[in-house]
Amino acid sequence: MPHFLFDDSHIHWQTLAGFDHLQYSILDIDESHKIVDVLFKFAARKQIVLHRHKVLNKTFVIQGEHRLYHADGSLKEIRPVGRYTSSQPSEEPHREGGGDEDVVVYFSIRGGDGVFYEILDDELNVTAELGMRDFVDLYEKQTGKSS
Repeated sequence: MPHFLFDDSHIHWQTLAGFDHLQYSILDIDESHKIVDVLFKFAARKQIVLHRHKVLNKTFVIQGEHRLYHADGSLKEIRPVGRYTSSQPSEEPHREGGGDEDVVVYFSIRGGDGVFYEILDDELNVTAELGMRDFVDLYEKQTGKSS
């Protein structure tokens, strides 16, 4: 069976200050239905910031291995290419990252007007929150258009 190689060279990856090992590209925002579609790229053999998912996240692994880690940094789960997951909101904090290569994961974030993600420090204190308005602002910055 031929091996499919995903080419992300035409994706205009963005970065967020303070979020090491993470790039993103927002594909679409449907404010009326509270849905954000975004590609996240997590660096190979690295872990992103500790966080919690406060809304439904549907994911599909496009390239690489999507690795999830417990708050202490130990490996929790490996999601291979082609894995689709529907994850309910959870109070359990985790980190994410790539396997031996950068991982590209499609996220469909299904939320409301509230918090989508809580960003935590190593003592589990909330240091930042990201919600619909934050994603709208990032999308406007990414596309150069305002809503």
